[in-house]
Amino acid sequence: MSGDASTGAGPSASVPSGSGSRTTRVLALLLVPALALWFYLALVASPADVNQGEVVRLLYLHVPIVVVAYVACFLAAGASAVWFWKRTQWWDLVAASSAEIATVMVAATLVVGSIYGRPTWGVYWTWDARLTATAMLMLLLLGYLAVRRIPASPDVRGRRSAIVAMLFIPNIIVVNQSVNWWRSLHQEPTLFRLSLSPKIEGLMFFTLMYAFAVGILFFAWLLVHRFRVAYLQDQVDALGLDAAIEERRDEGWDDGWATGGATS
Repeated sequence: MSGDASTGAGPSASVPSGSGSRTTRVLALLLVPALALWFYLALVASPADVNQGEVVRLLYLHVPIVVVAYVACFLAAGASAVWFWKRTQWWDLVAASSAEIATVMVAATLVVGSIYGRPTWGVYWTWDARLTATAMLMLLLLGYLAVRRIPASPDVRGRRSAIVAMLFIPNIIVVNQSVNWWRSLHQEPTLFRLSLSPKIEGLMFFTLMYAFAVGILFFAWLLVHRFRVAYLQDQVDALGLDAAIEERRDEGWDDGWATGGATS
């Protein structure tokens, strides 16, 4: 992310000319072969599951998407918590960028999960505890984005959205623990089980863990791009406000108030 954005400088400061950077170019060079290997492992090399057959290959996409959604939500909430302390533009934009990516990932989670549910459960959707909690997380994320679009000063906007972002954490906890707290169509944890070994091993285990790593790398690439776009948008908004104020000054608005010419 650009160091210029962290200073909170005004429109006259040096700003990035686009959303790309050296970081994004390096990440892209790493992602191209990494994604190709991911698809090969998931679709060709890894064996079919004994019970689920070829449908298990959807999990190599579905589960990493869920993990990236969790990471994005936690980062949005964490950045929002730091914003309450620092009150800087940088943390506000990190939270907003993470939340937007989380929204896309949660939407993809619901879509891919529904496709997976049809052959395994017989239905695309059911009001299962985890599905319901995930749908609530999606609504919460949409609410966050809506709050950020309410006209307000940067400080008010940051405070409102940060409060909403803090609600991501308890919702994710409910999503994650729903299979343990209530009867659920979802299976119990396969990889991360306290005091128990994973139920998956061999090439299937490697493929899933590799998919996690590539998913996080893809998230980092998206985050840098989205942050820079958000920063540029803030600069455009600031320039627009400055231009509007200057236009009013040219119309004699300030002189009228200064001389008492304005009437109530």
